[in-house]
Amino acid sequence: MTTGRWRLVELAQLAGITEQQVRNYLAAGLLPPAERAANNYRVFTDQHADALRTARTLAAGHGWPRARIILAAVHRDALAAALAAIDDSHAELARERATIAAATAAFTQAADDPSAQVQRPARIGRVAADLGVRTPVLRLWERRGLLRPQREKGTGYRSYSPAEQRAAHLIAVLRAGGFAFAIIDAAIAAVRASGSMHQALQQLARRDEQVHQTSLRRLEASAAFHAYLVKYY
Repeated sequence: MTTGRWRLVELAQLAGITEQQVRNYLAAGLLPPAERAANNYRVFTDQHADALRTARTLAAGHGWPRARIILAAVHRDALAAALAAIDDSHAELARERATIAAATAAFTQAADDPSAQVQRPARIGRVAADLGVRTPVLRLWERRGLLRPQREKGTGYRSYSPAEQRAAHLIAVLRAGGFAFAIIDAAIAAVRASGSMHQALQQLARRDEQVHQTSLRRLEASAAFHAYLVKYY
């Protein structure tokens, strides 16, 4: 393998990709522009090799779309745009971490509420009384899509199954805790999908661990990008 000068095939072997993929990286701005020799072949340097390594590390942490934005910005001398993209990526992860923490707190609070243990269907008045709210509040939650009561045959009265009553209790607990409707909507959707608040908590814990691992990969990616900047810019 050459020192200081690289052939296209050598770059491809370095990353374990095809020569065409290297050309695609070059066209996308993931690699710096390559000059052409007298024979019209592209001249690749150590910077291209390092950019290729950096691109793949960035993609592992921030994803390919953002990796393209970051490196293309640097290679056109727009460092501020590259840094902004990295900041946005870390901020995006921080927002998801905060959402998971809020949802976990909400589920934990609701799961510890013994009043949510109901066994029989009930009409709207009974459910409202159990929750300590007025019936229009339940109708509002229904209009928002949070509750899905059935209608009794013959009377047309709303009938809340045990599952709907538990959902209503969860909504009441979260509203009392000051949680926004966006969080409540996600919480109710998770409970309906998983079948219980405890299963939803397990799902949140798994997602939190995934976010933790993604955070480590983004940290590694940012470090690799910084090393690339220090060496070439």
